[in-house]
Amino acid sequence: MFTEYEIATMVEIPEILEASTALKKDFVRTEAPYLEINDHDFFSLVMMTPTVGIALANGSVSLFEELALNKKARKLSKGGYFMKKDPVVYAMKFLIKKYDDWSDKFFGVLQQAIESSFHYEGIEKATLDSNVEVTYESYKREVLRTPYILIRFIASFFLDNDEDIINNQRHIGKSEYNQMLKIGDKLGLGNVPVFQMFCKTFKVKG
Repeated sequence: MFTEYEIATMVEIPEILEASTALKKDFVRTEAPYLEINDHDFFSLVMMTPTVGIALANGSVSLFEELALNKKARKLSKGGYFMKKDPVVYAMKFLIKKYDDWSDKFFGVLQQAIESSFHYEGIEKATLDSNVEVTYESYKREVLRTPYILIRFIASFFLDNDEDIINNQRHIGKSEYNQMLKIGDKLGLGNVPVFQMFCKTFKVKG
């Protein structure tokens, strides 16, 4: 997942800062008028949106999922809030409550972040046949030839903590898996081979 310093670097990109601050103004005014949150921490909240979406795949967030979300959010916060009230954790409660109303706008900012962070137009696009088996070896090679920042985005969005993306022993529920595919499409990743291959590394349960 991204570090606090990588988040800070992305927020310095004018296109990302502009999109994120406009969304922050709208979200705070509408949902949390008394929320005090800086630009870094609000963008960290935006970065949490895919993870929140997957946690909500079954309609609600369990206690275990809430603890995992809070742990991840604290790692993205500016300066660390281990013994204090974390603004990203606090703001995330508003996002969870109104996820259906705001997720598309948050994903729009994330798509802007992806496209502004590297030469996204140069990424190969293709649609893999869902019936074609992807070998672990071909997946590993695809990870290595893909821009590092894109791998970081995928890992931060869809993996817990600092799990290595080159892994083929993951399990996921059917609802969560379908939600991951849906979010990938919303972020413009659905036709990116490395994301399609990444999704095939999961063993779907149920």
